[in-house]
Amino acid sequence: MKKILIPIGICASLFMTSCDVMNDLAGVVLDGSGDSSKPKLTNTEVIQGLKEALNVGIKNSVDLTSVTDGFLGNNAIRLPFPADAQKVKDKALEWGLDGQVDKFETTLNRAAEEATKEALPIFKDAILNMSISDGFAILNGGEGAATSFLRDKTRAQLVVAFAPKVDAAISKVKLTDYWNPIINKYNTAMTLTGGEKMNPDLSEYVTDKAILGLFHMVELEENKIRKDPMARVSDILQKVFGSIGN
Repeated sequence: MKKILIPIGICASLFMTSCDVMNDLAGVVLDGSGDSSKPKLTNTEVIQGLKEALNVGIKNSVDLTSVTDGFLGNNAIRLPFPADAQKVKDKALEWGLDGQVDKFETTLNRAAEEATKEALPIFKDAILNMSISDGFAILNGGEGAATSFLRDKTRAQLVVAFAPKVDAAISKVKLTDYWNPIINKYNTAMTLTGGEKMNPDLSEYVTDKAILGLFHMVELEENKIRKDPMARVSDILQKVFGSIGN
């Protein structure tokens, strides 16, 4: 009987050990890392946390940019004179139209500030409908990973949705009132000299720069949540972003 009992004991011990190993491995799969001290997460929880972080980032970004000087006073996102119209600016300055150039650039930024007042529901809807298959990959992707994912997946749709808001903002701040005197004088001169006339699409320009500016600010907010526990303003943010190294 002893010859029979010893193998059974060994088998039972091996079985219990294998169960422990499987449980340990399951914990690794759940939290996406090998650190058992971190809270265990499901991919669903991670996705919920990522979307929450982007929602917080969008709200804070809109709050910061949709006020007077939100764009104009922030050198990181300030809208400059359109690059493809630099020749127009150079000529305007040559003709002594410095004041009109300054007013135009100021109002250009006012249009972006005005348009972003309407951005929040558009961006929130984009985040709500954003499909993420592997939340762990984005969570562990480092600074700006969630914002980059949002930008890549939704930018084209956001441009379409945001453009009408920009058109309304351009009209409200009377941007073309400051643009037309500059461009008309330039194009008249080009008629006389045989040069190329120009008239950039201001709506497209403001739309593009405003969305770029918002994404820049959202990335800053995302990185703040990644680094600063105090920026994790909900339980899901604390759980998800508390699971990664700071």
